[in-house]
Amino acid sequence: MDIWDKEKRSQVMSKIRSKNTRPEMILRKALFARGFRYRVNDKRLPGTPDIVLPKYKTVIFVHGCFWHGHEGCKHASTPKTNTEFWVDKIITNKKRDKIHTGQLISLGWTVLTVWECDIRHNFKRDLPRLIDNVEAAILRGKSKKISIKIYEERENEVVLVAEDIVEYNQNPSDMKTENH
Repeated sequence: MDIWDKEKRSQVMSKIRSKNTRPEMILRKALFARGFRYRVNDKRLPGTPDIVLPKYKTVIFVHGCFWHGHEGCKHASTPKTNTEFWVDKIITNKKRDKIHTGQLISLGWTVLTVWECDIRHNFKRDLPRLIDNVEAAILRGKSKKISIKIYEERENEVVLVAEDIVEYNQNPSDMKTENH
């Protein structure tokens, strides 16, 4: 039996975000501090990845352990009420994640998944180690040198810096072959 009535439960569930969650914000802030520039929730790519690093042809999904059924995680327990609904929903989410990952890989993207429990619990006291692992995965096979373009300079003060714009290929047959 649920501890809240249907109306209260609906109100609580409606407050759960799908974008800009705390774990996403922590990861984005840490990557930005390391010099990575990215796009957020890019709808042009399958699955609308949470973080897109076009320069490295890498996307990052920050998955909530409950919502994406993180195997073996204590934060991914099945609710005691309406169990059939939740099991079906989580299985559907996992199938969708697998499809989107496959589509992105076929488009030539490297796909990384960072779990909420890693950010909030497992690496809470040692977040730099988690970021080191993510950075290593992003840079695997890439030069560590990060270049920037200066678009405007006034009295030795950089006004705007950005990476090149990268066009996304929606069809794998249109892609140029790259060594990864």
